[in-house]
Amino acid sequence: MLDFNIDTQKCTSCGHCAADCPARIISMTDGLPAIAPEKEASCYRCQHCLAICPTAALSILGLKPEASLPVAGVDPDQLELLIKERRSVRHYRDENLEPALLQHLLEVAWYAPTGVNSRQVRFTVVDDRVKLAALRSQIMEGLGRLVREEALPEGLGFFADFVRLWEEKGVDTLFRGAPHFLVASAPQDTPCPLPDCLIALSYFELFAQANGVGTVWDGLAKIAIETLVPEARHALGIPDDHLFGYAMAFGRPAISYARTVQHGPALIHRI
Repeated sequence: MLDFNIDTQKCTSCGHCAADCPARIISMTDGLPAIAPEKEASCYRCQHCLAICPTAALSILGLKPEASLPVAGVDPDQLELLIKERRSVRHYRDENLEPALLQHLLEVAWYAPTGVNSRQVRFTVVDDRVKLAALRSQIMEGLGRLVREEALPEGLGFFADFVRLWEEKGVDTLFRGAPHFLVASAPQDTPCPLPDCLIALSYFELFAQANGVGTVWDGLAKIAIETLVPEARHALGIPDDHLFGYAMAFGRPAISYARTVQHGPALIHRI
């Protein structure tokens, strides 16, 4: 049941909800929006109708308009600065984020768009630096075995250098000393699991940046977990039927940047 309800005292019969419905299942009946029971299964659950109603007359899925945030717009100059000042952080403070902040980052990132509004991206997060240290030890032990057995796959021999740096100097190349680690995964049978995961992590990264939290896209850890030490994936509890989208290490930066960098002109091909 969609629990689609209209407050007739507030509704102005503007028809915006019907016109904007991606599934085209809302019709104007006797001047009021309605969804026929046989069409409810076609609902995307996108909540466009809830968001577009100018008078807060519409509720759906048990969600009330008064619980939503009002749309106020964002300063484009500030958003541009946020995007341009983003850096891959490889030096972190040895401290956990506040639990409430970490939860808030994940909750906001989950608003990222997904194909067909499937909303199946799963965040697997290591929320404590002690837990991440244990994961790091497990992975490094596994990598060490592969090195000693000369069993690293072709093209991945450089992982031996990471093991050497860790064992001889305590240099953490995989996680860069971050206190936290995040994996975005999604069921492989969803319409577009990989793009969904990458978009979700991009949203997480930008909101983290706005909250003074640094991130680094962690392809090395992804390879280690997915390809070289698969038991680490089981330790993280990533479902077997999920595509491992990508991974990100994050935490409070131990460094700060004074200005943006200057990339060359965008590669643009106009048709």
